[in-house]
Amino acid sequence: MSSINSLVGALLVVAVTMLSGAVKAQLVENVDIAKLIDDSGFDGSFLAYQLHADRYEAGHVERINKALIPASTFKIFSAMVALETGVVRDRDSVIEWDGTIRSRTELNTDLNLENAFRLSAVPHFQSLVRRIGHERMQHYIDAVGYGNRDISGGNDVFWLEGNLRISPQQQIDFLVRLYRNELPFRPEVMETVKSIMGSERTTDYVLRNKTGLAVLEGDHNVGWWVGWVEEKDEVTFFAIALESIAPDERFIPARIAIAREALISLGVVIKR
Repeated sequence: MSSINSLVGALLVVAVTMLSGAVKAQLVENVDIAKLIDDSGFDGSFLAYQLHADRYEAGHVERINKALIPASTFKIFSAMVALETGVVRDRDSVIEWDGTIRSRTELNTDLNLENAFRLSAVPHFQSLVRRIGHERMQHYIDAVGYGNRDISGGNDVFWLEGNLRISPQQQIDFLVRLYRNELPFRPEVMETVKSIMGSERTTDYVLRNKTGLAVLEGDHNVGWWVGWVEEKDEVTFFAIALESIAPDERFIPARIAIAREALISLGVVIKR
């Protein structure tokens, strides 16, 4: 356990400067959330941001600025670029199957944008990114300031095994701008992507999210779950990033399980 987490008491309050450099929000290290990660046996961090309270809460705050490959969380970004550039018209636009038989049989067919997003259909999104092209993608990466802005390492794999990197803090900053319609895309584009991110709706909240999983050289696994929960009086953004070398089968479900427990402990009720 880190020196931060070994401090007496449940919470450590510090100040964090947001990327704008102008606004200071409260950042709280929560050792109980850090323990959820430690008990999983995986390395990682969890970060939540309550928009109206202007307050961050973290498990392993020392890792929230560690830049990692975004994996399929990048589909949030690439869906917006595809819509903005007219590569696809709307959520119902069909992305043709490439004809390659894959073990995930649900991918062996044409899919519209919404279903490709919900199924996290990598080959369908690779097709979109190829059609967008490197030059246009780099333009929007720079305009948004997404992660380290480096899309080298393969025109249709740079977010899976290339050089693009983003931290949990940057993920949340990006999602907050999307929620507020402050990204350089048409409002209708951002609204479409926010809509297809929605996966749970109850009388108390709406959850919008995206998972991500990458396996890099040396069997280095990176797992993400990012998104936000809209309640009546608050919007809570979250990002969890886990890492492990050659993990067992617990790794994939751990992302969501840990983040849900963390959000429940923060009073953001998303029990199923």
